[in-house]
Amino acid sequence: MTRRLPPLNALRAFDAASRHLSFQKAAEELNVTPSALSFQIRQLEEHLHIALFRRLNRRVVLTEEGARFAPFVQDGFERLHGAMNQLRPATPDNVLTVSTGPAFAAKWLSPRIHRFLELHPDIEFRISANLNLSDLRKDPIDVAIRFGGGNYPGLRVEPLAEDAATPLISPMLLEQRFGGAMSLTDLTSMTLLHDDSASFLPKAVTWATWLKHAGAHGIDASRGARFSHADHAIEAAVDQAGIVLGRLTLAARDIRAGRLVAPFDLVLPSNASFYFCCLPEMTAEPKIEAFRAFVRSEIEGEKAELDRLRNRG
Repeated sequence: MTRRLPPLNALRAFDAASRHLSFQKAAEELNVTPSALSFQIRQLEEHLHIALFRRLNRRVVLTEEGARFAPFVQDGFERLHGAMNQLRPATPDNVLTVSTGPAFAAKWLSPRIHRFLELHPDIEFRISANLNLSDLRKDPIDVAIRFGGGNYPGLRVEPLAEDAATPLISPMLLEQRFGGAMSLTDLTSMTLLHDDSASFLPKAVTWATWLKHAGAHGIDASRGARFSHADHAIEAAVDQAGIVLGRLTLAARDIRAGRLVAPFDLVLPSNASFYFCCLPEMTAEPKIEAFRAFVRSEIEGEKAELDRLRNRG
């Protein structure tokens, strides 16, 4: 009889953990929680009836059996990627499809894409906006702009912009409620708007984080409204629903237009960045290089303003 193969997710978990020798880093790569990854590896070990890792206090190491198994699993995934790349639908030279998150698409990319199209009227531009990480070897995607730690195996990865967060409020609401300036104690009477879109990060910046660094006491950081998309949280603040702990890269346009202001000096790094990602062999494609140059130019254009905001504190 043919032996039943282990679950594919369990093999992916083992492959990532065997390369990083860290369940935490492997979980970040696969965009799952460390506990979920640990469960998948235990599932694989039970399937094989062998221990693949030795769990130490702060790290893991491969057992002898795990070390023998790892190269075969890695080779298997590389062969699968190669096979899928052969099946990857070819897109016309003038079609450029970019995958990115909904918030980056709405708040950063879409409002300025007209400038790219003016520079390259021959390129047919498409945005695929979702929270799932597209597989550039399988999906008809040319470029991905991702937010995270930058660990995207198999891709050419180039950092674009470090992100940071600070409270942001509508200037009209700030004037009406507090006469144009507010103190930390004023936050007790404000609706806190929570952007949960970065909660997958190991050290995500939250209201609790910001209030602790600010030295604020007696403020319930858990209350308020929560949003799974950063752009929704920012728009709620623009519409005077409360004060948002906003990500500056995404809120820069609203700050520049005067729709939002930062009432406090404390700005915290978000411990993550935006990255330009493409397949290594596609780097020199004219349409990809043109888009990369455009994005870098736009990032540099607002860098001085963002640095000013980051360095206020």
